[in-house]
Amino acid sequence: MARDEIKIVQTNKKAYFNYEILEDFEVGISLQGTEVKSIRQNRVSFGDSYVKITPEGLVLTALHISPYSQGSIHNHVPERDRRLLAHKQEIKRIRRKVEEKGMTLVPTQIYLKGNLVKVRISLCRGKQEHDKRDAIRERDMSRELRREMKNFNKD
Repeated sequence: MARDEIKIVQTNKKAYFNYEILEDFEVGISLQGTEVKSIRQNRVSFGDSYVKITPEGLVLTALHISPYSQGSIHNHVPERDRRLLAHKQEIKRIRRKVEEKGMTLVPTQIYLKGNLVKVRISLCRGKQEHDKRDAIRERDMSRELRREMKNFNKD
């Protein structure tokens, strides 16, 4: 695998439905050895995970990484808080945006960049119920359009 090659492991589709994504940030994540192996096997689930800003930095909460199947008794805890790695200036900038505008930070993607595990966190604003209905309507319409185009091309 080349140094800049990116392999997407998991995408948080629920976040794209529940939130309006305003800005993305790429951060590293502090993991144990068996966690990295589980992520490489796509055994990760976002669930209701979110990012907290603490005095020590960014902390990813409620991300589920399944225990490694070939692990020993020293396997990792599946839903522990994990520290995210970013520069201090970037953390300050993110903190300012979250505090002043009432936004939230949500992990939207986990991917491998070379041999490193990276997380894309997004600055989000919650969608209203009618926005969600609009998104469902658009998705259904595009699905119908694709179906019609497929049938039209068959003739």
